[in-house]
Amino acid sequence: MLFYFPDSQDQIDPTFDMEREEHPPFHVRQRDDRYAHEALTLRAYDGMLVSKAMVDGVGGSSGRYTVPQRHRLYRQGAHRFFRLEASEGPPLITLGDCGAFTYVDEPVPPVTPDEVIDFYDGCGFDAGISPDHVILAHQSDLEPTLPGTDDVDPMWKERQAITLELAGEFLTRHAARGCTFEPVGAAQGWSPSSMASCVEQLQQMGYRRVALGGMVPLKNPQILEVLEAVDAVRLPETQLHLLGLTRVEHMHDFARFGVTSFDSTSPFFRAFKDDTDNYFTADRRYTAIRIPPVDGNAKVKRAIKSGKIDHDVAHQAEQRCLRLVRAYADRQIEMDEVLEALAEYHAMWDGRVRTDRYIETLRDRPWETCQCGICAEVDVEVVLFRGTERNKRRGFHNVAMFAQTLRDKLQEGH
Repeated sequence: MLFYFPDSQDQIDPTFDMEREEHPPFHVRQRDDRYAHEALTLRAYDGMLVSKAMVDGVGGSSGRYTVPQRHRLYRQGAHRFFRLEASEGPPLITLGDCGAFTYVDEPVPPVTPDEVIDFYDGCGFDAGISPDHVILAHQSDLEPTLPGTDDVDPMWKERQAITLELAGEFLTRHAARGCTFEPVGAAQGWSPSSMASCVEQLQQMGYRRVALGGMVPLKNPQILEVLEAVDAVRLPETQLHLLGLTRVEHMHDFARFGVTSFDSTSPFFRAFKDDTDNYFTADRRYTAIRIPPVDGNAKVKRAIKSGKIDHDVAHQAEQRCLRLVRAYADRQIEMDEVLEALAEYHAMWDGRVRTDRYIETLRDRPWETCQCGICAEVDVEVVLFRGTERNKRRGFHNVAMFAQTLRDKLQEGH
């Protein structure tokens, strides 16, 4: 089971000064910053998924790459640009994707198969997914319908037809242009039977690797229902990729139905987008300790602007929290002193009480025993919910822990 980590242009600066909160004076992002596979000592993923929408922009989306970055990617190729050789173990592989969610509201995809192939070929990806049109709907085949009626939205049918038409043209142009990357057919559906039909038609075109899309909102039983239907038409040699899914508890079921790879950014983004589950370990998840910078947090700035709190008083409370958390990590003070300072600062801008969760994080000191390579380097800073450098480090750590959990889960069945 291969795990691809989608590129979101997130890197960390290994020379960032945590106490002064600053980068070195001559810091250059692409040269000096590190991708997750460079920063971690544990293998966090098997490959990277890179979206055309992220690099070039699609339709009304401008992408997140600067012009120099985009030119460098095309000039160097994906393997060199992302420095994939920096990861130990088997070489990391690449998978290209068009980024269909960026144009989900458009009537038709604003990209052609040839434009997508230009991207895959130009960047030297190992495999690339055909352009598709996302269907954001799910209807169980078991749901009753009135006799003589069809509850299927015509738009769903049209989007699947577009997806299949593009897949056919993509495969034809792939052969005509003599491309060497592996073609992956994109499948879209609104029900188990419609997804199975899409996969069956892709196989008839000649695809032997298929990416199933649009299933992120589905619950586990619904996903398994779709996979079971697809498996009924899947050829033995056809491999499935799940777009955006991380249901570790069902990986054995997924494998049984022909799934050999998947991708997700969820472990990374939960480091700073989840309310409670910010720091992953093999056994559980912890809440990161929120100490937002007075001058860099919208909530704190609003409180200061409204006159609710004084800037200097808030700054002193913020710095006291940082000083005491570090002292506690060094075993110089007791936890109660830290909790008191955190409660005082939180009362100024948040009002929420997270004391019980903070006690668990501070008491267990999970960063001290972690072997990911990041935690040992930055110590307690990794569990502080504060600024992109700390939050991204915790996100990278989470990806490594997720990958380890996945490997352990898969080993359980052998």
